[in-house]
Amino acid sequence: MKLPVLKSASLIGVMLLATTACAQPNTADMTNKTVSQKVNHSAQAGQNTKAIGTVSKSVDSRLRQLLTQAGIKTQITSIAPSKLPNMYQVNLAEQLPLHITEDGKYVIQGELQKNPSKRVVTKTPARSTSAQIGKPVSASIKSDILANMGALKNMSNKTPFFYTAVPGVIWGATLEGVPFLLSDDAQYITDGEISVIENGQFTGLDNRFEKLKNQSVLTTLDTKQLITYPATSAEKAVIYVATDVNCPYCRRLHKQMPMLNAKGVTIKTIGYPIYEASPEQMRGIWCQGNEESRRKALDQAMLHGKMTPAPASCKTDDVAGNREKAAGLAVMATPAIYREDGVLFQASFESPEFLEFLGVK
Repeated sequence: MKLPVLKSASLIGVMLLATTACAQPNTADMTNKTVSQKVNHSAQAGQNTKAIGTVSKSVDSRLRQLLTQAGIKTQITSIAPSKLPNMYQVNLAEQLPLHITEDGKYVIQGELQKNPSKRVVTKTPARSTSAQIGKPVSASIKSDILANMGALKNMSNKTPFFYTAVPGVIWGATLEGVPFLLSDDAQYITDGEISVIENGQFTGLDNRFEKLKNQSVLTTLDTKQLITYPATSAEKAVIYVATDVNCPYCRRLHKQMPMLNAKGVTIKTIGYPIYEASPEQMRGIWCQGNEESRRKALDQAMLHGKMTPAPASCKTDDVAGNREKAAGLAVMATPAIYREDGVLFQASFESPEFLEFLGVK
């Protein structure tokens, strides 16, 4: 298991500031004293979030044995109830702690950071069920979470929150696509991710959750604001591509679209601007009067670097809606390619594996 390095208060620092997709703020360079004080406060709080309480000897012994078998060689100094619901905190010598479910299946590595916001909602939320994994949290739960995150300035009704496989642990992302985990009362946050142990070994991230979450996000997209390139032969696959007109690799993928269409692949393009000039340039493309003209404008941008300005009569931004909804995909780089079933392609689209991923030859 890879042990990531997490600087204390880094996540809270990001959340306290308004960020952009192109550049994350550097907390070391902040000059705003009020924000700095909040970050320092959260750092101190984070250092004091050691789990409290006791664990039975049988649970302690079983979890130690399971983690040792799974390859954890670092000394386990103690195990106690975690601040994350339905999890235990495993403290490691000179490493970030682990948080693990009692059955030993789900593991998170990361220091919990105390949310510096005033807690407004104090009731215990109704915990999720297996049928809710990967689905957006209910409106009432989201309202309660946000009510308890008042000091985190870039949290809003647009912030996506999803149920994970661990009841009481919620997955969220900033609108810039930075993922995080939090307790469902929003009191503790970490930028760790949920890994899975199967047959005694770590198998990587919880891909089932990722797939179901991505499915949920894709179904919310406004189809009228997707620029679609239909298959030109019998349709065999549908993919969604988060793209930016100034992204060199997006342009390279765009050149392959006619070949993919001919192989039966329908491509639905999500406008996902990340470069500074891109939002207005892409708004101009999406402002064109119909989908055919939008396709032509996007082709001009991708294939020839020629941007189509928005007509003076167009005052809307038809890119922003899907861009905000797609925050739940936690796009780390463009182009981001998803099958219709929510699976993210994680290799080069110029490799043979891409067509295998699509199920075409």
